[in-house]
Amino acid sequence: MQASEIAAIADKTGVSAEAQDTAARLSALMRHVFLYDRGNQLRVIEECGLSMTQCKALLELGGIGEGTEPRQVGELAETFGVSVPSMSRAVDALVGEDLATRVEDPDDRRVRRVAITEQGKQLVDTLLVVRQAGLESFAESLSAAQRRKLDAAIEALMDRDDIAETYQHLKGVQA
Repeated sequence: MQASEIAAIADKTGVSAEAQDTAARLSALMRHVFLYDRGNQLRVIEECGLSMTQCKALLELGGIGEGTEPRQVGELAETFGVSVPSMSRAVDALVGEDLATRVEDPDDRRVRRVAITEQGKQLVDTLLVVRQAGLESFAESLSAAQRRKLDAAIEALMDRDDIAETYQHLKGVQA
């Protein structure tokens, strides 16, 4: 990422002090939760040899984002704000590891889409299990009062379609 891109991301113009404080609190919580289980999720990613771009693409193809439909490389690149060549290299590596495959578009035979393989689904499931276990461990470490407050705060966000959809998907994975 270029310095100018980082500067644009960090620009706080139009962000209220209250939103900045909420973001700082959320960032502290996310950092703690992400590393609470000694970084097990990161360890799984690292042991698989996946780059962050590859991991994001795999999770997207595995149904955590838009669903499990095969996607064009350009769509994946746009979703994550990376160049098409960068995403193409990431997809090539996933295909090489049998985590994804290129399939013909049913509407246009000239177009190739990327789909997750069974091995890729198993890796996504592993990542979800490890993340869920870490979050459960963290939730268990909270007092009953802290857990109730956290549940109430999260419940207040469930009216957002994007969050509610992911929650329903994850609940289905656990069942």
